[in-house]
Amino acid sequence: MAHPVDVHVGKRIRHRRWLVGMTQQQLAEKVGIKFQQIQKYETGANRVSASRLWDISEAMDVPVSFFFEGLDAEAVEGAEAAPADLMGDKEALDLVRSYYAIPENQRRRLFELARVLSDVA
Repeated sequence: MAHPVDVHVGKRIRHRRWLVGMTQQQLAEKVGIKFQQIQKYETGANRVSASRLWDISEAMDVPVSFFFEGLDAEAVEGAEAAPADLMGDKEALDLVRSYYAIPENQRRRLFELARVLSDVA
């Protein structure tokens, strides 16, 4: 069985790859491996070495720490890191991708609106 940290890192790889609109094949080519290996990383079936994670972070223009965001002791011990596994929810990922496509000043306004609406609900 895959370690929860490996699963979390794999989900973060998939999440970032999807957000930037990159295929597994494209990421694999940038990193110098086969796309099947990316598949194994994303499912947590294979662990990502530190040097490979560095290469992946460079290819996707994020710091290595990005892959560990949202990870805490409770998540490792079996608690879910996000309700209903947001990174596996296509609708949530579509929403995030669309959000980041909005110009920053408008995005900030939309964010504030969402906060107000969620406080009301």
